[in-house]
Amino acid sequence: MKDDNLPTISVCMATLNAQLTLEECLRRLFSQDYPKDKLELIVGDGESSDATVSIVEKYGGKVFRNVLKTGESGKAVALREAKNELVLILDSDNFLPDSGWLKKMVAPFRDPEVKLSEPLKYTWRREGGYIERYSALIGMNDPVCLFLGNYDRWNYLTKKWTAVPHEEKEFELYLKIKLTKAGIPTVGANGTIFRTAFLKSINTGKYLFDIDVIAKEISEKGFAHIAKVKVGIIHTFCEADFGKFIRKQKRRIKDYTYHKKNKSRVFDWSKFEIGGEASLGLLKFVLYTVLIFPLLAQALIGYSRKKDPAWFFHIPACWITLVVYTSGKLVGIFSQAEMSRENWKQ
Repeated sequence: MKDDNLPTISVCMATLNAQLTLEECLRRLFSQDYPKDKLELIVGDGESSDATVSIVEKYGGKVFRNVLKTGESGKAVALREAKNELVLILDSDNFLPDSGWLKKMVAPFRDPEVKLSEPLKYTWRREGGYIERYSALIGMNDPVCLFLGNYDRWNYLTKKWTAVPHEEKEFELYLKIKLTKAGIPTVGANGTIFRTAFLKSINTGKYLFDIDVIAKEISEKGFAHIAKVKVGIIHTFCEADFGKFIRKQKRRIKDYTYHKKNKSRVFDWSKFEIGGEASLGLLKFVLYTVLIFPLLAQALIGYSRKKDPAWFFHIPACWITLVVYTSGKLVGIFSQAEMSRENWKQ
């Protein structure tokens, strides 16, 4: 596609004390082989106290106040200001792996049926921290999704990008996917590009929950077409910070109980809870974690396919998640509130 024919893109980002990764994120973004006059950077910032805002302004970005401070509310703030044909949802810890990434990612939009495109995998880097590498190996940030089957990036263990039933047609640069009510992968974050008109047609309100966008489309029309582009994206998830992993899992379950109480989600996560219609995967997660040896077997199988000792973080990752989610659910019976973002940083 010639530069003159390339679509304009609004890069929407939520930030809160993100200086640790933001400079590299934006440096790679604006090093793309893509016309700079076709890109705009819009940030919903949760009142950062570090250099986040000045870094955004250095790259010509526009900053809007995100009073709710969460990532989902920051994306909603940014989306409201988007003016271009496409919206790229990029987190401050997402690094584009090469200069041709954007051109490959917009290619599927020549097909008018495609609502969004996202990378097929997380880029594995030898120099990445062990938690980053583990997440790239299993294709997700939450190991529970491995057992639920609704992950959305390439998994070296299962040799699939998702276990959700779907139709798939292969093209040179991407896979065209038809999703139905049979299941929805956790699509929409970490380098996903949407048609702006489509994204804005979904009433997101104060929050933009990535998976809810496609969930709503499917609930109304019965299906949705997306594209999985044959590229990766670097997600520096927790790097090698054990404490950060625990904190992010606590945030996940605490925010989940809050939004469940307020019925502010479209995607029905409760069906995966114990007693829900799709709870078998969660029961398997609990059983494997308690017994430990099945987790070890998974790690060994994974290691045989991609030799990286980060596979063995699988065992503590599952145990941490089980303990944090169980305690979070119990606390959530009596108190439902979003996790405080006080002193939060990337």
